[in-house]
Amino acid sequence: QVQLVESGGGLVQAGGSLRLSCAASGGTFSSYTKAWFRQAPGKEREFVAAISWSGGITYYADSVKGRFTISRDNVKNTVYLQMNNLKPEDTAVYYCAANPAPRTQQRVYEYAYWGQGTQVTVSS
Repeated sequence: QVQLVESGGGLVQAGGSLRLSCAASGGTFSSYTKAWFRQAPGKEREFVAAISWSGGITYYADSVKGRFTISRDNVKNTVYLQMNNLKPEDTAVYYCAANPAPRTQQRVYEYAYWGQGTQVTVSS
């Protein structure tokens, strides 16, 4: 059974940092593009960052550029999201996702595999 399991969420003050992890099991994801999305209450799920299977190409939403860094370890089958200088507007449930070859990397419908999400709350 394919599973993506996120961890690392929590409560942090504005300006602080968190590192999210997403471990994959039950399948071979080393050749898949992996991404992070987030969903705030009452809002649609939105793209945050994506990384190619080799880790050589990364994509970021404008709102997180320069603050967030996506990386991956294919040996551990894990993708990470380092979040620095967090802002209250970053508060959301963060989801990791995986798919073999998403065309734009930024659309929810392009990803077949999803984790259950981890809550990130940034206080002002």
